[in-house]
Amino acid sequence: MIALIAFVDWRVEGNIPLGFLYLFPMLLVGSALKRWQIAAVAVLCTFLTEMFDSNAWFPATGIPRNILVFCAFLGMGLFVYELVRSRHAALQHVEDIEEEIRARREAEEQLKVLVESSPAAILTANAEGAVLLANDAAHRLLGLEPGTLPGKSIRQYLPALTNVPGPDHQQAFRTAMQCRGRREDGQAFLADIWFSTYRTTAGSRLAAMVVDSSEDLRSREEFNLHQLMAGSRILVGAVSHEVRNVCGAIAVVHQNLSRNPALAQNKDFEALGTLILALEKIAGMELRQTANPAAGLDLASLLEEFRIIVEPALRESGVQVEWAIEAELPQVWADRQSLLQVFLNLVKNSERAMEKCPRQVITVTARNAKNGVAVEFRDTGAGVRSPERLFRPFQPGAQATGLGLYLSRAFMRSFRGDLRYEPRPDGSSFIVELSPMLSGLEKTHEPAHTDSVGGRPRAVSGEPQPVAPSRT
Repeated sequence: MIALIAFVDWRVEGNIPLGFLYLFPMLLVGSALKRWQIAAVAVLCTFLTEMFDSNAWFPATGIPRNILVFCAFLGMGLFVYELVRSRHAALQHVEDIEEEIRARREAEEQLKVLVESSPAAILTANAEGAVLLANDAAHRLLGLEPGTLPGKSIRQYLPALTNVPGPDHQQAFRTAMQCRGRREDGQAFLADIWFSTYRTTAGSRLAAMVVDSSEDLRSREEFNLHQLMAGSRILVGAVSHEVRNVCGAIAVVHQNLSRNPALAQNKDFEALGTLILALEKIAGMELRQTANPAAGLDLASLLEEFRIIVEPALRESGVQVEWAIEAELPQVWADRQSLLQVFLNLVKNSERAMEKCPRQVITVTARNAKNGVAVEFRDTGAGVRSPERLFRPFQPGAQATGLGLYLSRAFMRSFRGDLRYEPRPDGSSFIVELSPMLSGLEKTHEPAHTDSVGGRPRAVSGEPQPVAPSRT
């Protein structure tokens, strides 16, 4: 186009200036080339305009004229250049907005699906407590028809949320709590709530996720009752054993005194014998234990859970815990909660034994042993003065009744394990021995009942048999 305009300008005679026609190629150049290229084309167009101009060129008039012409061409090219750039930027911005809208719409759809399909009740409310949005699980939890919860006050169902900061509270927060909830029909339930507050242009908002934990509470209380009854059986067995020992001694003395003719016809002496027999019968009553709840147990998983439970509290007490768990430990035969209680009791005993020691370290080691798995609890305490009396109940000088280790060994023997003490020069060591989970072994060792202490199988007959707890 520049060549064509130059040719026409060359051929046309007269005082007709055609230099303005170079503005059209500058429009095209501005939309395609870079800035320095636009400037070079503007110089060329200025040169061609001056070359074919019929007016004579003098420095006084030609230089200003050429500068003005160059600026006109360059300005036109740069104007189109910036216009094209702005258009491309606007188009890119529009594409980015559309992509963001599309991504936001997809995220909203995924979030909506997640909220609607969640088994937990999820809802939002404004500063006044009016429900804005609620999923189907929230309606089921509160006993409402689908779609009827929005607009109602959340505080009539979850009164604890009344204390959540209202519109005047500027600070957003996140927390969790457990409280009582109330359904539409007035039925109460235990609710676990995770909620947070946030601010919008329309005011503060509350987002909450609610789970009915009533079943967990019932299961936990039933389990606590089961553990209490299991421990009580062992405790009562130990008391009965001690009472029978005393009754035996009294019976021997009574029999010796019965040879005295002066006491033979004494009614009070006869009544004393009757009381001794009655007490022996009470002490000999059987506390029948239910079937052993032991099953195959992943010991590595239990030790990891045990670590989560005890390590923070021990760290706060200044006790260092070292763990040495072998890889690929086999499954063991045990009751999970009972074994966890045994571990907790051993750690608490070690913690108490190291209270006045300058160095407080507990080392937990789990390794494969000859007949199963051994878990060792080693501490840097003062040791045990009388190891032979360690597992006996009702020891003088022990805390409370001195039944912790007695019950721990009884729990271990109830699922074919054991608990033993090993003296060390720099502390104490308790070793928990666990039987491996072997195919067919459980059927071989599956007695209907076991004694209340050692867990050793005994014959089951129609007549009750007295339980004699071990004093090992």
